[in-house]
Amino acid sequence: MKDYMKNTTIKSVLLKRVLPVAVGSLLGYAYYYFIGCNTGTCPITSNPFISTFYGGLLGGIFAWPGKSKKEVSNENN
Repeated sequence: MKDYMKNTTIKSVLLKRVLPVAVGSLLGYAYYYFIGCNTGTCPITSNPFISTFYGGLLGGIFAWPGKSKKEVSNENN
């Protein structure tokens, strides 16, 4: 029973936290590749490492858990 819970927890963490960061990183690199700046004057889009990092950071921010509805309703009362 413990192995099942452990596998479920690992899969849950991968799907909810790691996958959005990986997708964000891929989208950040895609932004650099397709839209990025060739002249080097754009600090984020002229470097693939920086655009990939910022994409992953945005993916992580979107994956971060927010407040639940119970917490929000308790704060309003």
